[in-house]
Amino acid sequence: METLMSINEFINGIVWGWPSLILIVGTGIYLTVRTNCFSIVRIGYVLKNTLMKMFSKDDKGEGEVSAFQAVSTALAATVGTGNIAGVATAIATGGPGALFWMWIAALFGMTTKFAEVVLAVHYRETTPDGRITGGPMYYIQNGLNKKWLAKIFAFFGAFAAFGIGNMVQSNSIAEALNVTFGANKLIVGIVCAVMTGIVVVGGIKRIGQVTEKLVPFMAAFYIIGALIIVIANITHLPAALALIVKSAFTPVAATGGFIGSTVMLSMRYGIARGVFTNEAGLGSAPIAHAAATTDHPIRQGLWGVFEVFVDTIVIATLTGLCIIVTGVWDSGLTAAALTAEAFNSVIPTYGGWIVAIGLFLFAFSTILGWEYYGERCAEYLIGPKVNIVYRVLWVPFVIIGAVGGLEVLWDLADTMNGLMAIPNLIGVIFLSPVVFKLTREFFAKEKVNKLN
Repeated sequence: METLMSINEFINGIVWGWPSLILIVGTGIYLTVRTNCFSIVRIGYVLKNTLMKMFSKDDKGEGEVSAFQAVSTALAATVGTGNIAGVATAIATGGPGALFWMWIAALFGMTTKFAEVVLAVHYRETTPDGRITGGPMYYIQNGLNKKWLAKIFAFFGAFAAFGIGNMVQSNSIAEALNVTFGANKLIVGIVCAVMTGIVVVGGIKRIGQVTEKLVPFMAAFYIIGALIIVIANITHLPAALALIVKSAFTPVAATGGFIGSTVMLSMRYGIARGVFTNEAGLGSAPIAHAAATTDHPIRQGLWGVFEVFVDTIVIATLTGLCIIVTGVWDSGLTAAALTAEAFNSVIPTYGGWIVAIGLFLFAFSTILGWEYYGERCAEYLIGPKVNIVYRVLWVPFVIIGAVGGLEVLWDLADTMNGLMAIPNLIGVIFLSPVVFKLTREFFAKEKVNKLN
């Protein structure tokens, strides 16, 4: 076992280290440039056709769930502990500059997620029983004709889901509620497991119905709380922004409980946590988007841009700003405890409650979204008969994670999660001409329609 974990630790250092980060961000830069930076310069158009149409019921085309239900499921899985604990860890280790590099990862990650979603919808399939299914395994198989590579992605995804999407999340919930309210971890795990089972037994349609209501509420709840903290310290905001930019390019000396950071450390933690929280390049979210009702892959791809924007540019940024403007970033605390300290500095006691409840909502929604990801990957490998088995297996692992069991499995799953990016990015890079072609045709048609 020790030999296995040593090998896993070595591989993990690669998949979550510079080699993979360069590949992920490099892919984002390439896609952004080749699409004329549309996800950045035309963010207004993106928001107009996503945020402003969030609750529209006029989706056209084929699909299993609405476009918003699809992005809600994806956001449910994407917005998780990384937005509260992950951002805090990045700043506690890499300094305030880590937030800047998180922004950079997100700016290019928006186009990566866009390309993933476009390909997922373009190459999706309809199952014999009428369900719509898709994701990296299908665009690798149908676009590249590399079924063996598609199976590798599906294997990583089916296994990784139990760690990053299940046990890690339930453990974060149990830990937060135990520290804040004194809740028993086992009871928390059982309650979460029951709630999870009630939802996932209904498949993507029920998950979509729940997440389309849960995601807007949880996002608004946390965003309002974070804005209160930032506004209360608004006079410190200019200095905080200056510190973020300065720290991104110059070493930060040890101060208070902060041990100091180099530029490379700041860059690595910022980019790594940015990728971890918005999942651009990992290939997970396209699995949910593939089920969306839409008349064109590009139209759903806009929701991919929106997803990264909300996850990192809005929610993760607010977490980072709360930590920096309150001056607690160098307190020596880390993870959710650091975020809670920032909130408590403005709203004593109740600030910690906001963080704990926000973390519960974020993590629980992630459990729902990742169940669907893992199930679709397992179905690709074994067939639809595995779906009910996967759902049944999923529920008890929520309890196991809550009480802190099988941590070895967490470590293996974390590595698998990073490994998902490799086959996915191979597919995205080699199929990028398809994305460019569809993008040109879509916007040319949009221009003609506008003129008419």
